[in-house]
Amino acid sequence: MAGFAAAVVLTAGCTLPAFAPTTDAVGEAAAPGTTPTWHACPEVAEQLVGRGAPGMRYECARVAVPRNWGGGATTGATAGPGTGETFEISLLRARSNRQHDRIGSLVINPGGPGASGVDTAVYLSFGPSFGGLPAAVTDRFDIVGFDPRGVARSSPVKCISDADLDASFGYDPDPASQASFDGFADLNRRIGQRCGDKYGDQLPLYGTEQAARDIDAVRAAVGDDKLTYLGYSYGTLLGATYAQLYPQRVRALVLDGAVDPQQKLVAGSESQAKGFERAFDNFARWCAANAGRCPIAPDARAAVTSAIDKAKTSPVRGRGGREATAGWVFYAVISSLYTESGWQELARAIDRLDGGDPAEVFRLADAYAGREDDGHYSNLFDANLAVNCADETEKPTREQIRQLQSQWRQKYPLFGPALAVGMLGCVEWPGQRDPYPTGRAVGAPPIVVVGTTGDPATPYEQTAALASMLGVGRVLTWEGEGHTAYPQTACVTDAVDAYLISLTVPRAGLRCPAR
Repeated sequence: MAGFAAAVVLTAGCTLPAFAPTTDAVGEAAAPGTTPTWHACPEVAEQLVGRGAPGMRYECARVAVPRNWGGGATTGATAGPGTGETFEISLLRARSNRQHDRIGSLVINPGGPGASGVDTAVYLSFGPSFGGLPAAVTDRFDIVGFDPRGVARSSPVKCISDADLDASFGYDPDPASQASFDGFADLNRRIGQRCGDKYGDQLPLYGTEQAARDIDAVRAAVGDDKLTYLGYSYGTLLGATYAQLYPQRVRALVLDGAVDPQQKLVAGSESQAKGFERAFDNFARWCAANAGRCPIAPDARAAVTSAIDKAKTSPVRGRGGREATAGWVFYAVISSLYTESGWQELARAIDRLDGGDPAEVFRLADAYAGREDDGHYSNLFDANLAVNCADETEKPTREQIRQLQSQWRQKYPLFGPALAVGMLGCVEWPGQRDPYPTGRAVGAPPIVVVGTTGDPATPYEQTAALASMLGVGRVLTWEGEGHTAYPQTACVTDAVDAYLISLTVPRAGLRCPAR
């Protein structure tokens, strides 16, 4: 069970391992503005983990929120898509039997977009031995996770077939010929068309600003006058948006794995290409220095590049005839870079693939994709596209993306082409856009923005950018590897805990060592 926290965090524009939800919401959703009814739900933890955390109890509830907060739904107006209709937001509250001097609720979002906050609250309840929250926090707060609109148990958006997701993940990450590039573009167009046919003018309602307004309904539902919030990765964008919309309702916000809200599609994709390339270089250096634990030493880059190239023409077959195509090998690499502990797994997977066994490659890639053993997918990527594309106003042409694919191949050889062609998902997405605000959180208290120097998915440079944009951000740096930092080391944990509990802001310029 180690590493629950790292395994459920997702980032804007890209995704990493997430556990598929298996528990449906139970009971009626409370009407907007009313107090929800909480009921015991130990079965959520049992289905996710096999048991609940010792000394923790779990309760669930649902609240109804307007589909369109800007359409006058709460006042009975009739204009705009979704007006007068509601989404149901599922909540889970984990409460320690040792709780004392309760401060309130710590609301969690694991990122994505598309990851389940309900699941994450369960994982984090298991304590530091399993990558969860420290007792200092769980003894003072209820841990509240919510599935954002469109995600998992909260009126989930589902419009991409398992076959199309298999085709997308398995596709060549760097389609060289024009015909191969066009084939990937057409696949994304088909996916977008099917989602547009199903949801029509409702698609913009899955955007970040609407979801940030839902967070205020969650705050009210748990009975807190002000919000205490822990957001990872894309969750930092949600938290930053909340702080701009409701600065006077912020008690404390920790934004870990910062997304720069001012970056548009092209700049954000290139930033991630650079971040993953840098993280892979760090892995390769570790591999060369630790040959006893890295079977693809001394040249990990050559080994991984060769594995992807071979998979383009001669993919290894696994059980049931499933082929480890270049796409699946690529996503196994992506998946393993989100945590330093994944480095050894990656080396082992590539080594075993070379020996004719793709099982480890599939395990890593499937965890990333939310793909189950039977080939069925959660709605992780449906929600990911719906949210990212509702937010995004920049739409480069196919021709521009093709040019960037070539340019980024030279600058970021392993990850640049895939991050370039990955933009086709939103380029081919239908519907209007609903961009989130990108300004200061005027009137909000200090907000802690945590960055990791070796972060592949939300590169460290974005940390200061988010803190500066908000105007009240205080940067906390972890000189470590992987995606997000809290609560992985004592230095980071102590600083964040003091802020959450006592509102003690980390000193300016605080940098925490890797170990």
